[in-house]
Amino acid sequence: MAVRGCAGVVSDGGFRDAEGIGELDMPAFYAGPSAPINLTKHEALDINLPIGCGGVAVFPGDVLVGDRDSVMVIPAHLADEIAVVCAGMEAFEDFVLEEVLAGTPIIGLYPCTKDENQKKFEAWREKTGR
Repeated sequence: MAVRGCAGVVSDGGFRDAEGIGELDMPAFYAGPSAPINLTKHEALDINLPIGCGGVAVFPGDVLVGDRDSVMVIPAHLADEIAVVCAGMEAFEDFVLEEVLAGTPIIGLYPCTKDENQKKFEAWREKTGR
């Protein structure tokens, strides 16, 4: 799949040769290793149709984002909006980590329920450009 231009692969089934797949530059998310004896039984029948994977509807053009915790399916029309929100959340978590490491108590910081912490975060964003 990597040779044919795939950026990554997501499956709620198992993959054969999991160790080798893990060494590829292409990310692969799957339910677990599997060693089916009939390698010709499963094959692609169609391309660019809606599917269900992991109990979630996936439509052509959707954006998939994954890490070691999970894979998210983001509808294409929401991807830009969600990216902005997620970047802000990621920046806030970086800010929180810095604050905690500097000794700031977590209560009122995460989640941010104190105005003073929100103001500190906004100043941190301006200073860091994040």
